[in-house]
Amino acid sequence: MFDVNKIMDALQNDPNARRTALAGGGGVAAGLAASMLMGKKGRKMMGKAAKYGAVAAVGGLAYHAWNKHRQNKAAADGGAAPAQAAAPAGSAPSVPAEYEAAPSGTAFLPAPGDEAAQDALGQSLVRAMIAAAKADGKIDADEKTAIFERLNSMDLDAGAKAFVFDELSAPLDVNAVVAGATCPETAAEIYAASLVAIEADTAAEQAYLQMLAARLELEPGLVEEIHRSADAASA
Repeated sequence: MFDVNKIMDALQNDPNARRTALAGGGGVAAGLAASMLMGKKGRKMMGKAAKYGAVAAVGGLAYHAWNKHRQNKAAADGGAAPAQAAAPAGSAPSVPAEYEAAPSGTAFLPAPGDEAAQDALGQSLVRAMIAAAKADGKIDADEKTAIFERLNSMDLDAGAKAFVFDELSAPLDVNAVVAGATCPETAAEIYAASLVAIEADTAAEQAYLQMLAARLELEPGLVEEIHRSADAASA
């Protein structure tokens, strides 16, 4: 099983990677943390990732933004607020003001027993995070070597290491990132993962996010809500 939560746990329990990431220095060579949850928002989400699990934490951003966007559209159309994405039919609870993890057994977070779906989503999010880190060309040969050495020292199974090695070594492939969006909900989740993986403060990163949103066919209002959710979760 591809355990993205274990990858995050390994990063968070590696004192060098954690210290460098929290200090905001070292660039991509700081370790895989520079490719996963390295942006300012992502670093502040580390506690939530440890509490809920990495996929649930990142998925929570998309989940909250998705429901808030649906409520905004309903209000603009003069209709009743729709039920939340994971709510029982007929219910219409308000969207919480505070961050919450994605609910299990939904498109945002497969049920614990569905290992195939969990693996597929975990791989899609890791691929999206690494691709976002490549967007401005920061990952050079020396930085890849540093990341590989750090990964080799971590308590990860061979399959997880091989997957990450392959993703870091391959050229940026937006088509592969977009292919992971099996439904509109996972498309939003892939965008959220990409957003928190980088600082998004350079023209190249911003252009990448704009292009990714277009390729994922995300509505502008939903993209705005994902950014707001990321801001709120990292506050």
